[in-house]
Amino acid sequence: MKKLICSAILVLAGTSVFCNDFSLSAGAGGLLGGLFTRYTLDADGDVMSISAKQEMDQLNWGFFTFLDGTYGIFSVSYQNGANNWKQPISIEDNVAVLDGKGWESMLGIGLMGKYPFKLNERLTVFPLLGVEYQISLSQHRTDEDGQVYKRNDGVDHFEMDKDGNALKLEDWNSLFINLGCGIDFLMPANFFLRGELLYGFRLMTSYETKNLELMKSLSGDSKPKLGGLTSGPSLRLSVGYRFYER
Repeated sequence: MKKLICSAILVLAGTSVFCNDFSLSAGAGGLLGGLFTRYTLDADGDVMSISAKQEMDQLNWGFFTFLDGTYGIFSVSYQNGANNWKQPISIEDNVAVLDGKGWESMLGIGLMGKYPFKLNERLTVFPLLGVEYQISLSQHRTDEDGQVYKRNDGVDHFEMDKDGNALKLEDWNSLFINLGCGIDFLMPANFFLRGELLYGFRLMTSYETKNLELMKSLSGDSKPKLGGLTSGPSLRLSVGYRFYER
């Protein structure tokens, strides 16, 4: 996290040195998005064969603040997510399907690069590319009886590591690669309206890595296979104020 914050400072400061046209602005707004997981985990070892799938459809909402330095945006966000999930699990010839609902909250720290194209005195568009690191603040699901539980509570809800230990909240921390585009509409007194449409791709989390290790331990397969993708879109609307320009 410290490296990301330092990188943001360097990017924002660097634009003032190397660019003739430079501005600083800050603002805040809301976000609405989705996150979709489709992956499979297969192991075929000396002990047993296991195949597990996970499907998850999630709606996210929240708010964020940003600091903009013409060619870079540093942002901090807070968001909640509500999802429906399903996990078909096959062990040898026995098949079970786990499903339910889930909720999570995340703190996000992002750094995006952008290149503005000024269409006229009021409208500017810009492509976006960058990263966001999301820190898990809470993880909840419902069990087979519909009762809500914490995924890191240490109770065996199929949420344990290979040694039978409870998972930790940081196991759901995640890094996203985001790309998209945005548009600014300049208003009087240096205020502006901003809209951004992003699509993010999540890299493997510690939760998924621990599931791989669990598969190795249960099946005896030293190289279980994990394939799939977690990704989704996000729409961000905000109001900003330009407090420096040259």
